[in-house]
Amino acid sequence: MVDERDLELIKAAAAREGRPESELFREAFHLAALRSQRWADEWDIPTFDFGGPVGQAGVERAVSEGINEGEGSVRE
Repeated sequence: MVDERDLELIKAAAAREGRPESELFREAFHLAALRSQRWADEWDIPTFDFGGPVGQAGVERAVSEGINEGEGSVRE
């Protein structure tokens, strides 16, 4: 049921981390369970209208402006 190489890696990781192999397998099953989840409802993700396409230059300009605006508010 388990690839021999994968099992060797789990055994080595458990020994290295001082954890039981079963704990690593539980983590793997949990991650697989989370990955398989599906949501029936649509997500309410906001959208933004920038009035047109946003290119690299626009992103760089916005980041630069944001950094410059923030410099005056940082206190050491």
